[in-house]
Amino acid sequence: MAHNTERLYRIEALIRARGCVSFATLLEELEVSRATLKRDLEYLRSRMGAPIEYDRDANGYRFGADVQAGGRRELPGRWFSEAELYSLLTAQQLLAGLDGDGLLSRHLQPLLDRIRQMLGHGAGADAATALSQRIRVVTARRRPVASRFFERVASALLQRRRLQLRYLSRGRGELGDREVSPQRLVHYRNTWYLDAWCHRSEALRRFALDAIEAAEPREAAAKELPLQQVQAEMDAGYGIYAGGRRQWATLHFDATAARWASREEWHPQQQGRWLDNGDYELRLPYVDATELVMDVLRQGEQVRVVSPASLVQAVKTRLARAAARYD
Repeated sequence: MAHNTERLYRIEALIRARGCVSFATLLEELEVSRATLKRDLEYLRSRMGAPIEYDRDANGYRFGADVQAGGRRELPGRWFSEAELYSLLTAQQLLAGLDGDGLLSRHLQPLLDRIRQMLGHGAGADAATALSQRIRVVTARRRPVASRFFERVASALLQRRRLQLRYLSRGRGELGDREVSPQRLVHYRNTWYLDAWCHRSEALRRFALDAIEAAEPREAAAKELPLQQVQAEMDAGYGIYAGGRRQWATLHFDATAARWASREEWHPQQQGRWLDNGDYELRLPYVDATELVMDVLRQGEQVRVVSPASLVQAVKTRLARAAARYD
């Protein structure tokens, strides 16, 4: 008679988590007949080598002495403990919060269903449901990406194939064709980007997926670049902007904002120090001032750009234009 693989995993998970489980508890958790449970226990012991023993004193089933002493016992295939399954569910909920347009959720749904099956019914299922209700990810200013483009880009990236893109360059307002070799996907501030080798410009470029008008896979193999090179060229700037000459910005936060600014990471390579007057100084690299200026403006009067002079002027100009709208 066929055995439900998920149920076999569930039996082992219950015994591992609780140490000793009675026959009645197993029946309640698994919601099967007595005959089915007996067959499952016998199958685990005789066919899959599970060291499950019946403890008469405790009136329950437990693992043998070797496993109790810390030995690792696994069924064939992938094994997750109950705690690891809950961790996977947590990760899925976080991803679902970032994945507001359903780009990944429908592909991950079979995995989610399988995790819920492994947790079984009863307390495990109730905990899984409660977990999904108690995690909320709030996002703002999401830029939706068409699922067909995301899937084609992701497929080309994994298969190491080139892509033909019809792409809208926002800065210049130009729509053009690019043949690219995908290197990696980047999720940043509620949208997706593709780091790719552009065969037209013969350089690494970053493409916003929501600006793609068409994407067609090519048979040609993608140009391979070391990941270290991609990281060095694309991660040196501030925010999503990459390429160009690197500069360092110095910002001073007043005492009101200093406490919070000292705990924030604006850039992985930032440098910070407390000043004698209670202000906080933050130094960080950038290659394009666009996004850095926007983030500075969000801090209002609580921050002042000290250097370089070009960044100081850029912020002053933006503030003056903003104030002029209220004259």
